[in-house]
Amino acid sequence: MSLPNTNDSQLLPLHDPIPSGEIGDVFSTTTTTTTTPSGPAANANGTYQTVKETLQSKETDTQSAFSAIKDHPVTQSVSNGPVAQNIKAETAKTQSELGNLSASRTTPSQPAATGQSLTHYHSMFYTLLSWKNPRATGLAFISTVAFIFAARYLNVVPYFFKFLCYSLGLTASAEIAGHVIFSTGFTSQIRPKKYYTIPRETLDRMLDDLHELINFFVMEFQRILFAENISHTIACFLASLISYGLIKIVPFWGLSLIATCVLYMAPLIYVNNKEIIDSQIQYATNTLNRQATQVKEVAGQHTARATETVKQYAGDYTSKAQEYIGSTRSHSNSPVVSSAPSVQSNYTSSDFPIAPKKEPILSKEPNASKPSATYPDTPITASIY
Repeated sequence: MSLPNTNDSQLLPLHDPIPSGEIGDVFSTTTTTTTTPSGPAANANGTYQTVKETLQSKETDTQSAFSAIKDHPVTQSVSNGPVAQNIKAETAKTQSELGNLSASRTTPSQPAATGQSLTHYHSMFYTLLSWKNPRATGLAFISTVAFIFAARYLNVVPYFFKFLCYSLGLTASAEIAGHVIFSTGFTSQIRPKKYYTIPRETLDRMLDDLHELINFFVMEFQRILFAENISHTIACFLASLISYGLIKIVPFWGLSLIATCVLYMAPLIYVNNKEIIDSQIQYATNTLNRQATQVKEVAGQHTARATETVKQYAGDYTSKAQEYIGSTRSHSNSPVVSSAPSVQSNYTSSDFPIAPKKEPILSKEPNASKPSATYPDTPITASIY
């Protein structure tokens, strides 16, 4: 029995020939499919890839939305309008004034009374408080007032620990969740390649600035204490006197706020009304000088009169003393003349007894109870006249 002659085309189904390039793709697809892991690891990798692609698509959509908003005509009109231009101009001026304030930190050419060089903070604080850069000074004033109110009404220390607690808890939770779900932590993915460190040059510069700032306050206190500028010493005396009275009724933060306002506003008021204030100060100075001159003249006149009076009294007393001394000397040098009347006596020396010239002779008799003295037989007579 013989089989019929048939062609291979009749036995096999008809197919289009496969290109050589597609054959490679088929084999590669088959190879990839065979090497893909299966089980929970494959599901985790697939979920991770899905989340990553979703995040990338969301980022792309967000960027496109921002671009659309930025290129919108309304946004362009606002960003390029007069308000935006004024804001940009003021920002540029503020940055320029802040740069000028930072550049003013130079050592003054005029030294202190002791010959020591002043610190560069003397120039900076003078420039700051003199309102030469009004935007920078105003910004410093607002910052100081805001800091005082923040220290008064905000509990900074509890907020700091609260922020630290939330930050550490968030980073730890993200790292643990990443390891559990995706076998890699989220926090470790955003870890920087190199941790930030403070350069030695920056630290040295900060320490130098701190050293200069401390010396500024120490030197200024000594200059005020030892009256290098008497007007500054008087002003600080009045300020301390007023502060001593206010601290009894005003809290410390209120006193700090008052001192800050006076420290910043007083120079501003003087700068805006310099001519009037200078004229009034000059008038007060001239008045005080005239009064001082009159007081000196009156004091000089009274002093001259008192001096003349003292000289006159001194001359009178001197002349009287000289007269008294001269009269005393003249009485001591002149002979003494008795003013009693002379009495002539009618008696002679023979009328009186002769005084004994020998010692009396004591009796040597043993039975004598008392010693007896013998005198010559010359009678003793006495006459009373």
